[in-house]
Amino acid sequence: MSLHIGVLGTGGVGGYIGGHLALAGEDVTLISQRQESVEQIRRQGLRLSDTRAEQVARPAVLHVSEVGKFAARPLDVVFLCVKSYDTLRASTLIAPYLAPDGCIVSMQNGMNEEHIALVVGWQRTMGVVMSSIGVNAVGLGHVIRTSTPGGDAYTVFRVGRPGGKVTPRVAEVVRALGVVDSAVATTNLQGERWSKLVTNSISHGLSAASGLTSHELLKADFLRPVIIRLAAEGIRVGQSLGYSLVSIYGASPDTWTAAAAGDRHSAMKISRSLTERLGRLTAQERPSVAQDLLRGRRTELEYTNGLLESKARSLGLAVPAQETVLNIARRIERGEITPHPRNLSGITSRSA
Repeated sequence: MSLHIGVLGTGGVGGYIGGHLALAGEDVTLISQRQESVEQIRRQGLRLSDTRAEQVARPAVLHVSEVGKFAARPLDVVFLCVKSYDTLRASTLIAPYLAPDGCIVSMQNGMNEEHIALVVGWQRTMGVVMSSIGVNAVGLGHVIRTSTPGGDAYTVFRVGRPGGKVTPRVAEVVRALGVVDSAVATTNLQGERWSKLVTNSISHGLSAASGLTSHELLKADFLRPVIIRLAAEGIRVGQSLGYSLVSIYGASPDTWTAAAAGDRHSAMKISRSLTERLGRLTAQERPSVAQDLLRGRRTELEYTNGLLESKARSLGLAVPAQETVLNIARRIERGEITPHPRNLSGITSRSA
C-alpha cells in the first residue's frame, strides 16, 4: 500500500521533493505557509528545473489553514521542510493529523529531531540528511536545482531514526525518496547529521560573510586554510559529543584534523576532494543562508554555525575560526556591514 505523504513547506527542498513525488505518482500533498504559492501551484502547476530538463508537476496542495482536511485520512509520513526556527510550530500544527503509526521526517538543516520529538515522541521522529541537493525556490511555483543529480555517482538522501534502527517505515521512506534521487537507510543519523552540520558551518558562514557562491568558495585557494580550520573545529566538537562522524566534502574526519595540524599530504587530499566537488555545482548555487540574506529574510545561522558554537561552549572547547565567521555573518544579518570577501581578511591572514 502506498504511503499517504505530506510535505510541509514548499520552498526549495519541499517544492523539489514534493513535485518529483507527484510526478512519480506518489500520494502526496504539499502544504504551504503562503496562500499565493497555493494559488500559483493550483493554477499553473509546480515548475521543476534542474541540469537535465524542466518539468511541471501538478501535486495536490493545501494552505496551512486547511490541514484539518487530513482528519478524514491522516498522513503516514510528513516531510518537514520548513526553516529550523519554525520546527516546533510546524510539528505542533501537523501532529494531530498523523496516522497512529505516522511520523514526521526532518529534511532540514541543523539538528531538529529533538525538537520534533518534543511534540510527537522519538518513536514517531525520523530524519533525512541531504548531500549536494542545491535547490532554490526562485519564484512562486518555480524551484530550480543547481547541483547535478546524484544518481549512481553519490547518495543524496540518507534516511534514519535517531536511535539507529532501520524499521519498515525507514525502508518505506527510502523507497519514496528513491523516485526523487538516490536514497539509502543509515544507522548513524546523528553522526551523519553532525557531519552535515560541519559542512553547513563552512558554506553557510563563509558565503554569508563573503557574498561568494558555493562554486567560488570551493574554488578560492585563499580560503582553503580557513575551510580546513572550520572543519577541524566542528569535527572536534562532534567527536567530543560522542558522534561517529563521516566524510565531510569527501574527506574523512581524520584527514581534516591532520590537515589542520599541518600535515601537507592531508591538505592535498582535501584540495582534491574540494576540486572534485566543484564538478557537481553550477555557478548559481548559493547556500540557503546566503539566499535568505539576499532576500532580506531571517537566516538559520543560529541553527548551524550558532548551534556548533553553543555546543563548543558547553564543552569548554575553543572554536576561534567558527566564532569569527559567525560574528561576521551576524553583523551582516543585522545590517551593520555588507557581504564581501574583504570581511574574511582577518581570518585568512591568521590562517596563512
